Amino acid sequence: MGKVIAVSGKGGVGKTLVSALLIKYLIESGKNRILAIDADPDSNLAESLGVEFKKTIGDLREEITELKNLAGLEKKKYLDAKAFEITVETEKFDLIVMGRPEGQGCYCAINHMLRDIIDQTTKSYDYTVIDAEAGLEHLSRRTTQNVDIMLVVTDASKKGLQTAKRINELAGELDIKFDKIYLILNRVKKESREKMLEEAKTTGIEIIGEIPDDGEVLNYDLNGIPLINLPKESNVCKEIEIIGGKIINE
Repeated sequence: MGKVIAVSGKGGVGKTLVSALLIKYLIESGKNRILAIDADPDSNLAESLGVEFKKTIGDLREEITELKNLAGLEKKKYLDAKAFEITVETEKFDLIVMGRPEGQGCYCAINHMLRDIIDQTTKSYDYTVIDAEAGLEHLSRRTTQNVDIMLVVTDASKKGLQTAKRINELAGELDIKFDKIYLILNRVKKESREKMLEEAKTTGIEIIGEIPDDGEVLNYDLNGIPLINLPKESNVCKEIEIIGGKIINE
């Protein structure tokens, strides 16, 4: 059975950075059979990994609603085949992009089928890294209900820390159990580190790492350079290496 890792948090706190660099770490550690799932509607993970995609799970959801004459089992077979087709395969990892959330109408049955497909797909990989939806949606939709390790990312903002705390609380309320849930502090500055650590304790989540504030990350973003190309020697990659090592050895 493979290990499924989800990366969550408020929008803009660095979820995609952590997801992309965690995949980079797994590759450089010699791990094979890696699946990346871009579950954020903004679909930034593909760009951060330097991969192009043509279709998303959201596109399949819309397609299947147009097929009015298909019975439930036929829809499931259709989705199985199409989900395989939209998986982007690279030499070092595969990628599935979830795409846009639901439009108008009822998608409950289709969403249930899609969750089953994703759950079955992850079993074929040693490691799956999910860049989850921002905020709490992934919990309420239960798209991260079968996750082994939940990484919650926050910056020093009050909203970022509040979201982290709420993710921990809501998982308990919904009886969603992870093997481990960890907090990652991002954009940590020396002058505000102690205050950030003090506030982070209020989330009730164990801190697994502190990613330093690094202008090189911003430079890559501004110039459209995939984050996976950050040099291994960068302070950010070094911290992800420490975090990744702890996760792999769980």
